[in-house]
Amino acid sequence: MGIEDDIKAIEDEIRKTPYNKATQLHVGRLKAKLAKLRDEAQKTSGKGGGSGYSIKKSGDATVILVGFPSVGKSTLLNQFTNAQSPVAAYDFTTLDVIPGSFVHKGARIQLLDVPGLIEGAATGKGRGREVLSVIRNADLLLPITDVFHPEHLKVIKNELHEAGVRINETPPDVTIHRKSTGGIVINRTVECEIDEATMRSILNEYKIHNADVLIRGSITLDQFIDVIMGNRKYVPALILVNKLDLVDDETLKSLVIPEGAILISAEKGQGLDKLKDAIFDRLEFIRIYMKRPGNPPDKEEPLILKEGATIGDVCARIHRHLKQKFKYALVWGKSVKYEGQRIGLEHVLLDEDVVTLVMER
Repeated sequence: MGIEDDIKAIEDEIRKTPYNKATQLHVGRLKAKLAKLRDEAQKTSGKGGGSGYSIKKSGDATVILVGFPSVGKSTLLNQFTNAQSPVAAYDFTTLDVIPGSFVHKGARIQLLDVPGLIEGAATGKGRGREVLSVIRNADLLLPITDVFHPEHLKVIKNELHEAGVRINETPPDVTIHRKSTGGIVINRTVECEIDEATMRSILNEYKIHNADVLIRGSITLDQFIDVIMGNRKYVPALILVNKLDLVDDETLKSLVIPEGAILISAEKGQGLDKLKDAIFDRLEFIRIYMKRPGNPPDKEEPLILKEGATIGDVCARIHRHLKQKFKYALVWGKSVKYEGQRIGLEHVLLDEDVVTLVMER
């Protein structure tokens, strides 16, 4: 039997085993073995065949379109950017990663069109391993399907999950500190669905026999295995449903559209302004306008930072040694009590704040 046969056998056994307290330990072991096999299958699928994709990240963020062939990824890329991704009415038009970029609210966003995923991509089918390696480096994913195949989104999510990509999930708050002796010590601040015997069994499956485990939040079996694997990527995502222009309102009402999905027509340009705003917000960007003393703020070229950024982050973005000469900053905007307030490096900024940095002479 090969790896794929082993994977299928374990998947079948998990499917037919009812999950409850009595079977938890057995299912936990099966899932731990399955995760290891899938990881091995991905590594094996990359050996000895073809070249990979190499794309240099640029701008303030990299956003990647991911979906089945011929759902409109190339059309959307061309609408947003000056890239020329081939567009045709047949599958597999895009054979390489096509980069483009656009500016929205001052943020420079790189948008990538990757070859369409197919079922089985996580195990290397259709150059799936190369495509998924690019996807793992995204700051934001745009899983996209069309109004005629909303069920494809479930397949896309499953392929991403099997490849170790977790979309719209928060990393589990679990710390595993390996040690040389002392056995396994588990501390939990909350109750969770996994009992300690199952946790120990899963750890032993990965040859972890001595470790301090601290669990600060409720977790599932799968999440505990994710922590042990240590190679999962947690990426935010916006779900897109394309080709809105090809159905009327009545037909649209009858379709099962995923909750929170953004409906667009890449061909006609419908919903694209809303999508750009959603991308900016999902990336958790804020705009900071710099102001020289005696001059108006520069609102043409804002600094793009993440929510929660501080004055210290502003200094670091401008020059790595700027903090050493920092004296204080003056801030106008929503983050201060009054305009032109004098603050220090730890002050947390909000969107569209205006900042003047004052340096030691």
